[in-house]
Amino acid sequence: MQQNGCFAMSTKDPCQKQACEIQKCLQANHYQESRCQHAIEEMHKCCKIYAKTSVCCSGFLKEEEKKSLQISTNCQ
Repeated sequence: MQQNGCFAMSTKDPCQKQACEIQKCLQANHYQESRCQHAIEEMHKCCKIYAKTSVCCSGFLKEEEKKSLQISTNCQ
Protein backbone atom coordinates (compact mmCIF):
# COMPACT_ATOMS: atom_id res chain seq x y z
CA MET A 1 0.00 0.00 0.00
CA GLN A 2 1.36 3.44 -0.91
CA GLN A 3 0.61 6.72 0.76
CA ASN A 4 1.93 9.99 -0.73
CA GLY A 5 4.60 8.12 -2.69
CA CYS A 6 5.89 6.30 0.39
CA PHE A 7 5.12 2.84 1.61
CA ALA A 8 2.79 2.86 4.58
CA MET A 9 4.14 0.83 7.46
CA SER A 10 2.26 -0.87 10.27
CA THR A 11 4.50 0.73 12.90
CA LYS A 12 5.87 4.23 12.64
CA ASP A 13 9.46 4.18 11.40
CA PRO A 14 11.55 6.96 13.00
CA CYS A 15 13.12 7.86 9.62
CA GLN A 16 10.06 7.38 7.39
CA LYS A 17 9.50 11.14 7.11
CA GLN A 18 13.04 11.68 5.81
CA ALA A 19 12.73 8.76 3.38
CA CYS A 20 9.53 10.25 2.00
CA GLU A 21 11.18 13.65 1.65
CA ILE A 22 13.93 12.08 -0.48
CA GLN A 23 11.32 10.39 -2.70
CA LYS A 24 9.34 13.61 -3.12
CA CYS A 25 12.47 15.64 -3.87
CA LEU A 26 13.75 13.15 -6.43
CA GLN A 27 10.40 13.01 -8.19
CA ALA A 28 10.13 16.80 -8.26
CA ASN A 29 13.67 17.15 -9.62
CA HIS A 30 13.56 14.44 -12.31
CA TYR A 31 15.70 12.11 -10.18
CA GLN A 32 18.71 14.43 -10.10
CA GLU A 33 20.32 13.34 -6.84
CA SER A 34 22.48 16.48 -6.66
CA ARG A 35 19.34 18.60 -6.18
CA CYS A 36 18.26 16.55 -3.17
CA GLN A 37 21.43 16.55 -1.09
CA HIS A 38 19.64 18.38 1.74
CA ALA A 39 17.04 15.60 2.02
CA ILE A 40 19.71 12.89 1.74
CA GLU A 41 21.73 14.55 4.51
CA GLU A 42 18.67 14.65 6.79
CA MET A 43 18.12 10.94 6.15
CA HIS A 44 21.77 10.26 6.94
CA LYS A 45 21.45 12.13 10.26
CA CYS A 46 18.32 10.18 11.17
CA CYS A 47 19.94 6.86 10.28
CA LYS A 48 22.95 7.61 12.45
CA ILE A 49 20.56 7.78 15.40
CA TYR A 50 18.00 5.10 14.48
CA ALA A 51 19.96 2.64 12.30
CA LYS A 52 19.01 -0.36 14.42
CA THR A 53 15.29 0.43 14.65
CA SER A 54 14.54 2.00 11.26
CA VAL A 55 13.59 -0.27 8.37
CA CYS A 56 13.99 2.73 6.04
CA CYS A 57 17.67 2.95 6.95
CA SER A 58 18.62 -0.59 5.99
CA GLY A 59 18.86 0.02 2.24
CA PHE A 60 20.07 3.58 2.68
CA LEU A 61 22.99 2.56 4.88
CA LYS A 62 23.96 -0.29 2.54
CA GLU A 63 24.07 2.19 -0.36
CA GLU A 64 26.17 4.62 1.68
CA GLU A 65 28.57 1.80 2.62
CA LYS A 66 28.93 0.80 -1.02
CA LYS A 67 29.72 4.39 -2.05
CA SER A 68 32.35 4.85 0.65
CA LEU A 69 33.93 1.51 -0.24
CA GLN A 70 34.19 2.59 -3.88
CA ILE A 71 35.75 5.89 -2.87
CA SER A 72 38.34 4.26 -0.58
CA THR A 73 39.18 1.67 -3.24
CA ASN A 74 39.62 4.38 -5.89
CA CYS A 75 42.02 6.33 -3.66
CA GLN A 76 44.54 3.51 -3.26
